[in-house]
Amino acid sequence: MKAVLFDLDGTLLDTAPDFIVVLNQLRHQEQLPPLPDQVIRGTVSSGSRALVTLGFGKQEGDPEFASLLQRLLDLYLAHLAEQTTPFPGIEPLLDTLAQNEIPWGIVTNKPEAFTVPLMRAFEYLPPASAVICPDHVSKSKPDPEAILLACSKIGCTPADAVYIGDHQRDIIAGQRAGMPTIACAYGYIDASDDPANWGADHLVSSVDEIWPLLQQHYI
Repeated sequence: MKAVLFDLDGTLLDTAPDFIVVLNQLRHQEQLPPLPDQVIRGTVSSGSRALVTLGFGKQEGDPEFASLLQRLLDLYLAHLAEQTTPFPGIEPLLDTLAQNEIPWGIVTNKPEAFTVPLMRAFEYLPPASAVICPDHVSKSKPDPEAILLACSKIGCTPADAVYIGDHQRDIIAGQRAGMPTIACAYGYIDASDDPANWGADHLVSSVDEIWPLLQQHYI
């Protein structure tokens, strides 16, 4: 194994607390009561558009959708990384990868305008060898383009890397790229979803399971 690639929200970083604050803040502005934290957490990996639909029942194309989306993104940028933390176990996992000279990277559908300042707040982590956002490719996940670009930047073939994510689109993208995949049941899983049904090569319920799994199967 020559590289480990991670999805960002719900896999590497627990960004949900900041999304919970800003979505409920926007609901308050619209004179709506707050949504339960768990309801919002389950939608974070589906992106900001899904959060607008969750919070306001609006679909893309509705007259108010674009305005609500922009207001949500503005609030999020203003509160970026205030309560976000790496998931428990991520810091020692990245340290272990660094000690074993295994590069790691991020492949996310989060736009660069949010990803770069967010990661700047975690500069104490071992540096990523590639950070690929939708701005860098023509098609986002589940298309494999971003994963293939990350492999190219790191200098490895997809078969020599592993992709880890908490959404079915992550697993599909990894499979289409031709690499092993790990599904994270500890991430932002919708109540109606089951990661065991995504077809990943492996399923973990905590970050602590990842390194032993990598050792057993790929090192």
